[in-house]
Amino acid sequence: MKAVVYSRTGGPEVLQLVDREVPSVEAGEVRVRIAVSGVNPTDWKSRAGSGDGRELDVEQVPNQDGAGIVDEIGLGVTRFAVGDRVWVRDTAFQRPTGTAAEYTVLPDHLVNPLPDGVSFDVGASLGIPALTAHRALTARDAGPARLSPGSLAGTTVLVTGGAGAVGHAAIQLAAWAGATVITTVSSPAKAALAAAAGAHHVIDYRSEDVVARVNDIAPGGVETVVDVNPLENIDDDVAVVARGGTIAIYVSGEPDGIPVPARASMTKNIRFQFVLTYTTSEAEKSNAIAAVSAAAAAGALEVGEGHGLPLVRFALTDTAAAHRAVEDGAVGKVRIDVAAL
Repeated sequence: MKAVVYSRTGGPEVLQLVDREVPSVEAGEVRVRIAVSGVNPTDWKSRAGSGDGRELDVEQVPNQDGAGIVDEIGLGVTRFAVGDRVWVRDTAFQRPTGTAAEYTVLPDHLVNPLPDGVSFDVGASLGIPALTAHRALTARDAGPARLSPGSLAGTTVLVTGGAGAVGHAAIQLAAWAGATVITTVSSPAKAALAAAAGAHHVIDYRSEDVVARVNDIAPGGVETVVDVNPLENIDDDVAVVARGGTIAIYVSGEPDGIPVPARASMTKNIRFQFVLTYTTSEAEKSNAIAAVSAAAAAGALEVGEGHGLPLVRFALTDTAAAHRAVEDGAVGKVRIDVAAL
């Protein structure tokens, strides 16, 4: 089989296309033939490491997310049959078995059924982006543990960076769950994407006063903020969040420290929730998987420019270019077409 690997950390040039034996399947495992591999910022950051060119103990296949079909199952696996359409998650987290390969073998709990009618492109978006968004939207103490239609009815959510992959998923999931969704973007083109994703109110933070606009829309404050850039947004977040609300943060930026307005946060009894989907609890992960699968089945997590998330496609042979595109801030979702299934 063809696979992309790296044996030391560094720039995209460390990624190499190689021939490997198709991996065998042990008890409790599932072999998936990958149709589409998704590339997220976490993938290039893992590949880059700390910048010291560290040699790896085990050759690594990159990319956490993907979708495809079950090719073989191991002893004891009862959830799947050969030929089932599936999406996979966390495939390269503390494992060498990412999705930038024609086949990957995973424990069956990392493999999930892809609902009927849901494309492989959507399936390759249900890992890092959608699971992160779900945890951010359910972090509020008074909110639901699992999103469903109507579960956020009567609430208002602010999503910063609504044209990004996690922001896009947060808009879609919040709207599906019945929230009023406000989002911020940096250009008219990104505003159009956020609106296509389902945001009810779109604010261009480069030309508009975010706090004033949000206060006009939600005078009592927003119950949840989903924030991609707290270094820039923290003061505005605190200003617009409701008393007892939650600010969910999934990227901190550099430098890593975030100066928090302590007294204003105390006065409102604000909760700050940092989100890393890899290390959420089993209950949180289970709820997220169930909810995003249901949302996908309902057509609420579609991708493509018409749905607010353009797809930027690469071949497996061009995985280095795909990583470079994400690292350079490509607008939309970067996809690697691994096999036509």
